[in-house]
Amino acid sequence: MNRRPEQREEEILRCIRRWIEDKGEGPSVRQLAKAIGMRSTASVAYHPANLERSGALIRDGRGWNTCRLGH
Repeated sequence: MNRRPEQREEEILRCIRRWIEDKGEGPSVRQLAKAIGMRSTASVAYHPANLERSGALIRDGRGWNTCRLGH
């Protein structure tokens, strides 16, 4: 099922929010891909990068597991 990028980013943001609440840090790209049912890590990484540009996510390091929620 193809989703609009906005829908996929909302799904990814919800998943990251839950992951941070449960584990205290964000998921890696592979963990995020598995959690939302996508196989391509490149496609998954595209969406958090957009969320980071919009300010919804902030990374404290290089990996997405260092992310925290923005505004």
